[in-house]
Formats: sequence, C-alpha cells, structure tokens
Amino acid sequence: MAKMHTKRHGKSKSAKPAPEKLGNIKQSEEEYKNTEKIIVEYAKQGMSAAMIGEKLKKEHGIKYIKAMMGKRLSEILKENKLYGDMPQDLMALMKRAVVLHKHLERNKHDVYSKTRLQRIESKILRLSKYYVSEGAVPADWKYDPKQAELLIKSKA
Repeated sequence: MAKMHTKRHGKSKSAKPAPEKLGNIKQSEEEYKNTEKIIVEYAKQGMSAAMIGEKLKKEHGIKYIKAMMGKRLSEILKENKLYGDMPQDLMALMKRAVVLHKHLERNKHDVYSKTRLQRIESKILRLSKYYVSEGAVPADWKYDPKQAELLIKSKA
C-alpha cells in the first residue's frame, strides 16, 4: 500500500526469483493431483490460505504454489468451493477489531487501544471499499462492529 500522507508511493516490497532461477519446477499430472488433494485436505481441516501456504513450504517443500501449479492457492480453493464468502484478510482485521471492542468494554480508559481500534477500522473501511469495487464483497456491504462480531462467531 502506498504511503497515505505523502505524494510518493512506497517502494518497499519483496521480489520473487525470476522463473529461470526457480529451476525445473514443472510437475507430472500425478504430482499435480496430489498437491491439489493436500491443499483441499488442509482447507477442510479449517486452515486459512496463509496457514496452508506455510504448511506446504515447511512440510512439503513447495515454495511457490503459483509457479508449480499454474494458479494461485485462492484459485484452487475457489474451484473446490472452500474459499469462503469473505476475503481472509478482511476477516482477520474484523477479528482484531472485535477483540479490541471487547477489551475496550472492560477497559474504558485505554487510550492506546482506542487509537489502535481506529486504525484497524480505517483499514477495514479502505479494504472493504476495494473489495466492493472488485466484486468480492456485495455492493451493499458495510462494516458494522456488531455485525462483524456475529459474523466471526458464526465462522468459529
């Protein structure tokens, strides 16, 4: 994301290695199906896409899913109808906001947490505006702390 309070764009980002440096990562049809089965199994266990990616890196040695499979992890999950109706980064921010709301109900004078909550909710609003424009979230969807709490309880 670009810097908000300057006219310049942020330049910090990680660069993936060039395809020539990845070596021969093409796989046979059987390996392709096995990798897809592993991804589907992890998703059925309730793991998020980020957790699945970490597990594939650590346990199976698959570093770049898109380079190996030809499609992104989220696309594989969408094909198997395991992705969910809300984007996972938006859900994670809403979970953090719900936890902070509960904390602030008990600790009303915690100014630092109030500031953190405002920042998190502004991120939610910016991200939801993006997802509405992309069509990943319904056009009439609005962030509401009470609705977010109910949504997160239903997911858990």
